[in-house]
Parts: sequence; C-alpha cells; structure tokens
Amino acid sequence: MAKKRHHLIPLFTTRVTATLSVALVLFILGIAALMGIAARKVTEGIRENMGFVVLFNEDVTASDISAVKNGLERSGGVRKVIYSSPETVLDRWQKMVGDEEDIVRLAGVNPFVGELEVKVKPDYASSDSIALLTGPVMLMPQVSEVKVHAAMVDRVNSTLRSISLALIFVAVALLTVSFILIFNTVRLTVYARRFTIYTMKLVGATPAFIRRPFLIDNIVNGLVAGLIASVALLATVAYGRSYEQEMRAMLDWDIMCAVVIGVMVTGVLICLVAALFAANRYLRLPYDEMFK
Repeated sequence: MAKKRHHLIPLFTTRVTATLSVALVLFILGIAALMGIAARKVTEGIRENMGFVVLFNEDVTASDISAVKNGLERSGGVRKVIYSSPETVLDRWQKMVGDEEDIVRLAGVNPFVGELEVKVKPDYASSDSIALLTGPVMLMPQVSEVKVHAAMVDRVNSTLRSISLALIFVAVALLTVSFILIFNTVRLTVYARRFTIYTMKLVGATPAFIRRPFLIDNIVNGLVAGLIASVALLATVAYGRSYEQEMRAMLDWDIMCAVVIGVMVTGVLICLVAALFAANRYLRLPYDEMFK
C-alpha cells in the first residue's frame, strides 16, 4: 500500500506541474496576443492620420476649391478631405504660437492661404502611394504647393514594421519554448506510466487504445490550463482598463472573448500534440530502452 501511495504522489505532482506550466505559457501568449492587437490598432490610427496638405493660390475661387476637393474625394486612396479657409489657418497658427506674435499686425495682411488636409486610406500610407496621389494635384493651376512629410511617413512605417516583426518573433519563440516545455513535461508523465504501457502492449492492446487515456488526460489539462490563463488575462485587462482609458478603446470585451477562445484552443492543441508525440515515442521503444 505504501508503495502505491509513493507511486501516485509523483504522478499527481507531475500532472499539476504540467497544467501550471501550460497555464503560464498560455498567459504569456495571451499577453503577447493582446499587445499585438493593441499595436495593430495604434498602427491603424497612425496610418489613418497620414496624408498631405494642398495649398491653394491666393486668387483661387470657391468653385476651384470645390473642384479640387471633389476630385480628391473621388480618388480611390483618399479617406477624408478637410478644407480650411485662410482665416481658419490663421486662427490655428495663432493658437499654436500664442498671442505674443500677431502676424497680421506685423505683415498687415493674412499671409496664409486656403488649404486642403487630405487623409489617405491605410493601404496608401506610404511615400510611394502618396506620391501617386499628389502627382496629378501638383499639376493643377489652382494649387501652389503640396506638402508631404515623406521622411516622417517612411520613418513611421519603418517603426511599425519593426514592431510587427518583433511581436511575430516573440510569438514564435514563445510557441517553440512552450511546446518544448510541455512536451518534456508530458514525456515525464508518460515515462512514469511506462510499466502500464508495456503491460498493455503485452496483453495485445492497440497503440490507439494505449494512447487514448493520455490524450484525454492532456486535453483536460489543456482546458484547465486555458481556463487558468484566461482568468488571469481577464483580471489583468480589467485592472488595466480601470486605470487607462485608452485600453478600453483598444481592448474591448469582444476582443477579449476572441483571445480567451484562442487561448483555450491553443492550450488543448499544444497539450494534445505534445501528448501524441510523447506517447508515440514510448510506444515505438523496445523493452530494453523503455526501462532505461
């Protein structure tokens, strides 16, 4: 009886350790997924604010402005066009520099001209795509200048690409480490039951019959680990949302439900595949190597 208890305790401890290890890995993967979603939303917000500014001539008429504005709005890559009159541009500049500098008093006239602020679609948020849109606009006689911050656009795109690559690398590294960790943990569980496996092989049990209890146990482990990781993720996000208003916009509960489902499914798949590989390894081993 004492030997039986001594044998059962390590099995239980190994199973608990495996479940907690999977839960920790799933929690880290869930955090990485949420960071990726938040970074994507920030990226979309930055891309939606990219564009260029069209400056008109001083003698431009309302019909000329309307013609240019309508032409840009019909363009496939333009998301929004906002017209600012010279007075609006002056007020905006005055608020930026303060009341200490009165440019109208110094110059005698309003030096600003009307302008169109053009926001491009996210797919066109690159210097090459913006150049395709600004090329025809520069040839219009009503337009005096088109301002494009090409260097800033390229710098933002380069930064966003670097962030995306870093998140992909982290996700792949976590998946690799998690699979190795879970595979080794499950292999220990299977190794602890190697006598049972060999006995079942002696009485004629098929490999599928021997694998079934290991697969079922690890599916349950994956579900439990996914549940633990999901509760930890929800608690972490709820805490963050209570302090940061921006997190409420970036990580709503629909996204959280999708991440939780993904965490649960990932936990089951990782445990199932790791158990399948570990069980097959011992099923293929001969007697001498099985008990080394």
